[in-house]
Amino acid sequence: MHDVLDELYRRWQDGEVVGLGTVVATFSSAPRAPGAAMLVGAGGEVVGSVSGGCVEGAVYELAQQVVADGTPVLQRYGVTDDDAFAVGLTCGGIIDVYVERVDSETLPELGDVVESVRRGEPVAVVTVVEHEEAGLLGRHLIIWPDRVAGTLGSTRMNDAVADDARGMLAGGRTGVLHYGPDGQRRGEGMTVFVNSFEPPPRLLVFGAIDFAAAMAKMGAYLGYQVTVCDARPVFATTSRFPEAHEVVVDWPHRYLRAEAEAGRVDRRTAIAVLTHDPKFDVPLLEVALRLDVGYVGAMGSRKTHHDRFSRLRDAGLTEAELEGLASPIGLDLGARTPEETAVSIAAEIVALRWGGGGRRLTDLAGRIHG
Repeated sequence: MHDVLDELYRRWQDGEVVGLGTVVATFSSAPRAPGAAMLVGAGGEVVGSVSGGCVEGAVYELAQQVVADGTPVLQRYGVTDDDAFAVGLTCGGIIDVYVERVDSETLPELGDVVESVRRGEPVAVVTVVEHEEAGLLGRHLIIWPDRVAGTLGSTRMNDAVADDARGMLAGGRTGVLHYGPDGQRRGEGMTVFVNSFEPPPRLLVFGAIDFAAAMAKMGAYLGYQVTVCDARPVFATTSRFPEAHEVVVDWPHRYLRAEAEAGRVDRRTAIAVLTHDPKFDVPLLEVALRLDVGYVGAMGSRKTHHDRFSRLRDAGLTEAELEGLASPIGLDLGARTPEETAVSIAAEIVALRWGGGGRRLTDLAGRIHG
């Protein structure tokens, strides 16, 4: 819905009824990612795309049908179906497209969603795309980090889905979730589509070493947009860090300062300083520890840690600023390899994000998710 949101909102404000097709799941080499959408206006106008052109005709006709009868449809197009060749999906992929009628009655909270998006406030639109009870199909639940609006049909459904959807929203992920018919964690009967309006959080990894490669892979797995930065071009190459979304050759402190000044660093950003070289990490940490970010950690031995803190104090950082540094980096997992160390660092980032204590759940009592 991201790519058609403004046009959808304009028509919604004007009281127009439109058909909206959204890619909710993809398999193999599908042309568009979940969340891609196509709007069909009352006059037959088309805005957006669900497949880059190959199934638009079929979705166009389906959208007109859905607007006419008011019944939403989840339709699969793929190479295993005869329809795939008829509509031209020959790229080898499979897509699930959910087509619904959108107006002020079916989605009364759209104005709140748009307002949140424009303010930069995280929000997710959850839609029931499959349910054994036809009357619940198409229900919406709007989810913010601190509140919800709408209902999927029961308190149990709302609570279960909101908990999971907030995890997806925090990671900027869009996709489907499966439950039992009343929101049970196990079983079948209900599928919901979570459309997150939040860019993925960033993980900035400084230091082009083997630990950084493992950290980039772990960060990407957790849904972060990963950047690896190092001043040495011979080490900072895309071939050495294939899991990173971006590899930058620049002095770390200069790159971080420029990103912050450009507004591309926020409270969800995690910074992992793996250089353990004073000429790199001290100037970098001078910048990082004065930013409002979610996590700053630095690798090194206890000796390196004490030397680093001494240098940072000499550079003028206050004790309050130094308290924001996770050093030595990571949780005590007994990690030895780069991959195990990446798990240790990631575990610390997750624990700080969600307020976890890093202890074994078997040693605790009460709810697992607060």
